[in-house]
Amino acid sequence: MNARTGAWRIGLAVALAVTGAAAVPAAHAAAGATATTATTATTAKLQDDFNGDGYSDLAVTAPDATVGGKAKAGYVAVVYGSATGLKTSTKQVISQRTTGIPGIAEAGDNFGSALATADLDKDGYADLIVGASGEDVGTITDAGSLAVIWGGAGGLSGGSTLLNGAGSYDIVGSQVETGDFNGDHTQDVVTNGTYQNLRVLSGPFGRDGSRGGDVTLAGNDNRFLDMAAGDVNGDGFGDLAVAINDGDEWDARRILFYPGSAQGLTSGTVVKDGATGWLQGGEHLAIGDVNKDGYADIISGRASDGADSDADVPLAKGGMITYIPGAASGPAGTRAKAFNQDSPGVPGVAEGEDGYGGTDAFGFSLSAGDIDGDGYADVSVGVPGEGFDGTKKAGSVVTMRGTANGLTGTGAKVFSQNTAGVPGTAESQDAFGRSARLIDANHDGRAELAVGAPGENANAGSVWVFKSTSSGITPTGSFTFGAGTLGMVAANAKLGSRFSY
Repeated sequence: MNARTGAWRIGLAVALAVTGAAAVPAAHAAAGATATTATTATTAKLQDDFNGDGYSDLAVTAPDATVGGKAKAGYVAVVYGSATGLKTSTKQVISQRTTGIPGIAEAGDNFGSALATADLDKDGYADLIVGASGEDVGTITDAGSLAVIWGGAGGLSGGSTLLNGAGSYDIVGSQVETGDFNGDHTQDVVTNGTYQNLRVLSGPFGRDGSRGGDVTLAGNDNRFLDMAAGDVNGDGFGDLAVAINDGDEWDARRILFYPGSAQGLTSGTVVKDGATGWLQGGEHLAIGDVNKDGYADIISGRASDGADSDADVPLAKGGMITYIPGAASGPAGTRAKAFNQDSPGVPGVAEGEDGYGGTDAFGFSLSAGDIDGDGYADVSVGVPGEGFDGTKKAGSVVTMRGTANGLTGTGAKVFSQNTAGVPGTAESQDAFGRSARLIDANHDGRAELAVGAPGENANAGSVWVFKSTSSGITPTGSFTFGAGTLGMVAANAKLGSRFSY
């Protein structure tokens, strides 16, 4: 869900590697932070501070929520950070019925299908980019749209349309990411132009949605599943990693790597593992400097299993994640490490496809950030298909530690609604862990953990927040909130489907 260059989008792990100072962890590590720019980390603006108070804020989606009587119109809820962490008392709910927000709340818009953060207009306040993949544009069905909601001293307010789909089922806004891909110290936005190509919207941005320009990156016959940005090769330009599957072979998941340059993102190449050729990727991505070497690393989650291609990937059982170190040459696929729930130290047991969708889905959500304040980016791994004592797809989240040798199962921890001290009870179809975000909302140098369970209470959905200590995430003091706290319609809202990055 990731500086993104020099100006202020500084990545946690890169900044810590250079300065040793506490910075804000990013689920998708920041792009463009090099030895020359990372030293500004302690004074740089936060990538997700919408009101400029010095604390990171969190946005979460309910894309299937009923708004104004329109089913699946969708909304976004924002919980603001503080010295004590995220506070629901400072909540904000934004939909297409909110004054100043582009569009009209209509059935099936799915406002909140994707989220990203960046200071697009360079006013010192982070802005929120929101996708509405089901938006109809005129008579064009599911063309999709992408909008920005502007940050300011009072929080988020007002917005502009950035992009509308041009064809039926383009579903623009189903994916979105930000970064400084051309090194001009302004933030760029990348989204799916159709389900087969990417659109890069270049900064600087005006409050009317105007910008420096647009570029289309052709995807051939690929289908884009997820994306994450970070400076993987350490050259000071933001790079983009994209999870894809081949249109002719849907289960052949790959990772496309688009390096940044003075001209912006260049042609994508498939990450290779040095053994079988193309590295077996997944459907989900995160980026962070796990080994603290100054290069952002890629973490790929392959949550679905049972496909033909899994015959050559035994760790795919029950879902797996793959850690791919960054290097001057780009993603070092030959040094990749894969994990599932049968890997040493990782809690649980890998349980694979049973013919009825009964897989653990280990790796369905990923986020990277420094949980314990040791300077290494740790990783949270969603396991929304996990079952307990007869329940199915109740869900859990595993946290794994970053070290000088990369990601490790040693010291991994697991959390669910059955963990002592966590509110609620694990129930079938809760899908706890379908989304997760590591975020340092109290700016103490340690990332807290936010978890979404969109299936909670018959698909109403809820969000959990866990605090962090020098020993890692703790259930002590954890809390939850849902539609009641937000004052919204609960039925089938699927609150907690995605978080902002």
